Formats: sequence, structure tokens, C-alpha cells
Amino acid sequence: MAHAQNVNIPDAIFKAALVNDPSINTNRDGEIQITEAAAYTSEINVRGMGIEDMTGIEAFTAITRINCSFNSLTSLNVSANTALGNLYCGNNQLTSLDVSANTALGILSCYRNQLTSLDVSANTALGNLYCGYNQLTSLDLSENRILGWLE
Repeated sequence: MAHAQNVNIPDAIFKAALVNDPSINTNRDGEIQITEAAAYTSEINVRGMGIEDMTGIEAFTAITRINCSFNSLTSLNVSANTALGNLYCGNNQLTSLDVSANTALGILSCYRNQLTSLDVSANTALGNLYCGYNQLTSLDLSENRILGWLE
């Protein structure tokens, strides 16, 4: 008998949020299989839950929205989440954020972190950018031609 591969989700709070969502954990087995994560196409909303590590988010390759604001994240890897249209990761302790693979990104809200740089040159679909209250020394928006809102 073949066993399904589970997504590695080391943060207990993050794992509980995913496992307790029946639209993600469709077989209700207490784990998130790679197939379940890949099939999920909606939003992951874990706002304000005290999460420190979102390892495992990379398995959710078809999600369109993440809200992980108001947590205790120091890093966030969304490079595999290429369908992402909206990313809300404000009010964390992020020191870096790579959104270069997220070319469908229309809204990026990464305010109130500890970012010293932010490269949005690949995010040509970006309409709204909220990046205030960081430690940015420069911001190149020359490729963001449809940007309608900047904070």
C-alpha cells in the first residue's frame, strides 16, 4: 500500500490552522498531504495567530491569497506560490521578502516589518503596495506601471 506524502509544517499553530480547515484537510486525517495542498486554490488566512514559521506554505502552489499579518514571522518564502494575487504579511518581523516569482501579485501589503530592501521589479501586475514603516533606503517602482496606490 502506498502512503501519501505529508507536507512538513513545523509550527504547531500554523499546522493546526491548516488541519482544522476542512476545505484544505479534505480527508480530515490530522495531516496535510502534498496532494491536498496542491489542490487548494483559495485563501490561507492565519492573521494574528502567533505563528513564527510558515514552512509548508510552499506546497500550496495554487493559492491566490495569503493573509499572515500580525504574527511573529521573521522570514516568509512565497517563491513557490506563483498564483498568488494578494499577499498580506504586515506587522511581523520580516527582515527580507522575495516576491520575484510572484508575477501575478496585484496587492502586496508588507508594512510594519524590518525590511531594508524590497524588489518589486518583477511584479508588473502590482496595483497596490503598502510598505510603510520598514527600514527601506530605496524603492524602485519603474517597472510598476499600473501601480495605483503606494503607502
